[in-house]
Amino acid sequence: MTNTPQHDPLPASATRRRLLQQTMLLPWCAGAVAAPAADSPASVAAPAAASAPAGSPPPAPPPALPLVKAVLSTRELQADLSLLATLYETLHPGLLRFQTEADYRARRQSLHQTFSRDLPLATAFRELSRFTAAVRCGHTYANFYNQRRSVQQALFAGRDKLPFTFTWLGPRMVATGGALARGTEVLAIDGTPVADVLAQLLPLVRTDGNNDAKKLALLSVRGRDAWETFDIFFAQTFGARDAGLRRFVLDVRLPGDADQGSTRRLEVPAVGLEERRSAVPPQPAPSDATPPWQLRFESSGSAVLTMGGWALYNSRWDWQRWLNAVLDEVVERRSPALVVDLRDNEGGMDCGDLILARCTARVLRDEGSERLVRYRRVPDALRAPLDTWDNNFFDWGDRVEPLAGAREGRGDGASWFRFVDSATARSIEPRGPRFAGALRVLTSSTNSSATFRFAQLVRQYGLGTLIGGATGGNQRGITGGGFFFVRLPETGLEVDLPLIGQYARGDRPDAGIEPDLARVPTVADIAAGRDPVLAAALRAT
Repeated sequence: MTNTPQHDPLPASATRRRLLQQTMLLPWCAGAVAAPAADSPASVAAPAAASAPAGSPPPAPPPALPLVKAVLSTRELQADLSLLATLYETLHPGLLRFQTEADYRARRQSLHQTFSRDLPLATAFRELSRFTAAVRCGHTYANFYNQRRSVQQALFAGRDKLPFTFTWLGPRMVATGGALARGTEVLAIDGTPVADVLAQLLPLVRTDGNNDAKKLALLSVRGRDAWETFDIFFAQTFGARDAGLRRFVLDVRLPGDADQGSTRRLEVPAVGLEERRSAVPPQPAPSDATPPWQLRFESSGSAVLTMGGWALYNSRWDWQRWLNAVLDEVVERRSPALVVDLRDNEGGMDCGDLILARCTARVLRDEGSERLVRYRRVPDALRAPLDTWDNNFFDWGDRVEPLAGAREGRGDGASWFRFVDSATARSIEPRGPRFAGALRVLTSSTNSSATFRFAQLVRQYGLGTLIGGATGGNQRGITGGGFFFVRLPETGLEVDLPLIGQYARGDRPDAGIEPDLARVPTVADIAAGRDPVLAAALRAT
């Protein structure tokens, strides 16, 4: 704690912010620092800014904002809410896609009422997240990775985390590693049934439309992300554990007890970031020697390509050359099947286009949607709190044209613009030696951006079989493409504002993409370390 006037550094560069937004774990993440008491009036000191990764542009000087406060005043909260609402109502192309205007107004008024009293920073962050989650846009949220370092340290870095990783099978919490044996089912935490925990956290979590399976994926703790959604919202909802030796009391059903239905009560310590991260091997920078993707061949000759992420915006690794080389090997070996495992891949760049180009004999056209924005040029009065990596986002100029007429779910039609190239379908040309075997894509609710689009094209053109769970994303369209990072000046919090709305043509379901062959692990599969989804892909004919 300090009262010395300082300025809190932002994340090192706009390029880094874009990369971080895709939930890529980078080595600069700070270690565990205890958060201040919720009622402390003092500001939180911030660590020094990290240097930008190799290849990124020089960081822009951070704005001269004070360190974040532990308690925010009514004036600060309501002023920032008014600013955020104005920005969303003017610039957000998906604000009314999945909610009515009346519902939005009611939610804005409800948050205004919540902000009618001074609030701890953690409570304000949680309630702001509830407001943005109601937009039901997977890119609209108070982005953990884009917060100021003092906010991250105050809200996310406490010793308040469960000491095990887990996944949600519907309303069931099943351990996958750490302090609990794989397949242990957690029934209650500190006396609260996990189904009730889940019910309280779901309204805080982002997704596209009513695809709530994506929320379950985000609320699972895999141990691979710098900041886990469950960690943050659980502590803010059920209380932080920063007083040294606090422990969790768990009611569990161990794998060996499942048949008898018996339960046990365990105490486990709350852990901090360093302990959580020490259990996960460090991720080296992508290179040919340490590629983030893996190819292996089964005894049957089938190839399995595991791609854990496509967020390679700022990487020097020539991933196209590497991917072409492994696809050449798959073709040369005459593999009967290529299994592309995307289950842990939220998206990033369109790396999958190269795979599709090697699996098709015809041109693929992504022509099922149009791209819309709410403005041609950002009004000067709204520019100050907007940060981005590309200043072209402030003025689309002649790249967009007015869209006439009212459009259902898109506001009143008075301020809508369409990209002039929306009528020109994005295409993928065949290239290289073609893979003529069976393409099988393993999917899950994690897939919600570029991986959602990949699954869409596989389905649209019948290029392969989707196996696993329904995807994230939404068939009616998603919002992203370009972003402003809204720096709320009074509270010091940040909220992402996506700029380009992809709107599907025709009547589409408010859902992700269902697999051709549905397979999900059971508790018994997790306990035994079995992968029924991959097994089904290797058996498929």
